[in-house]
Amino acid sequence: MAVAQPALRAVPRWRPSPLIAMSMLAHAVAAAIVVIWHQTWPVVLGSIAANHLLLGVVGLMPRNSLLGPNWSRLPAASASRGEIALTIDDGPDPLVTPRVLDILERYDARASFFCVGDMAMLHPELCREIVLRGHAIENHSQSHSYHFAAFGPRRIAIDVDRGQDTVYELTGESPRFFRPTAGLRSVFLDPVLARRGLQLASWTRRGFDTRDSRPDVVYRRLTRNMRAGDILLLHDGNAARSAEGVPVILEVLPRLLHAIRDAGLHSVTLRSAIP
Repeated sequence: MAVAQPALRAVPRWRPSPLIAMSMLAHAVAAAIVVIWHQTWPVVLGSIAANHLLLGVVGLMPRNSLLGPNWSRLPAASASRGEIALTIDDGPDPLVTPRVLDILERYDARASFFCVGDMAMLHPELCREIVLRGHAIENHSQSHSYHFAAFGPRRIAIDVDRGQDTVYELTGESPRFFRPTAGLRSVFLDPVLARRGLQLASWTRRGFDTRDSRPDVVYRRLTRNMRAGDILLLHDGNAARSAEGVPVILEVLPRLLHAIRDAGLHSVTLRSAIP
C-alpha cells in the first residue's frame, strides 16, 4: 500500500523535450499522410520505425538530456562554491555500506546513496543510519530490474512509486532524485518523474567499479580532469572485488576523498545543490 507523503513543492506539468515533441509531431503528420495518401504507408512506416530506433538509441546514453531534464553535472551555482557530488548506487549492502559511511565521516564528506527499494527493505536500520549521518537516500527504483528501460509507462510508474514509498517509510524523507538501472531509460520515464517532482540524475564520470576489479584504474577514471560541479558514481552494492577480495569502493574511496580535498573541493549531496 502506498505511503502518504507530504508535498514538498508545486509539481510542474510535464513538458516534452524538443526531441520528444518533434517525435510526437512526426507521428501525427505520418498518420495524416497515410489517411490522405494510402499508398505512402510503407515509406511512412519506415520513417516511424527510424524515429523509434533513434529514441531507443538515445535512451541507451545515460548522460544526455534529449529525453528530458537530466543532471550530469551540478548546477553552476554549486560548482562555483567548489562542490562535487559523490553518488553511491545499488545498496544498501550490510557488509560494505557501514564501512563506506565510516570513510565518509573520516573526511567529513556527504554523499547521495541511490538505494534499491528491495535492498532497503532488507536493511532498514542501515537506511536510517545513512540519513542520520547526514547523507541523502535517493530513488534507484524498487526492483533494480535490468529490463527497466523496456518497461511500459504503467510499470515504470509502479517501480518508481514503490521505491519512493519505501525510502519515505524507512527514513521519513522523500527522495528528490531518481536514477534508473545503469542509467538506461525510455521515452516513458520523463513524464513519470515530472508528475512526481523527481529529477533524473546521471553522472559526469563513473569508475565502472561493478565490473573492474582494479582500484587504480577505477580511481583514475574518477579523477581524470576532475573539477567542481562533477557528479561521480561508485557502488556499495554489486561492488567488484579487488585481487585481495576487498570491495573496490573501499580501496578507491579514501584516495578519492583525499584527491577531492587536495583539489580544494568538498563533497555534497545532490539535494543540497538544488537551486
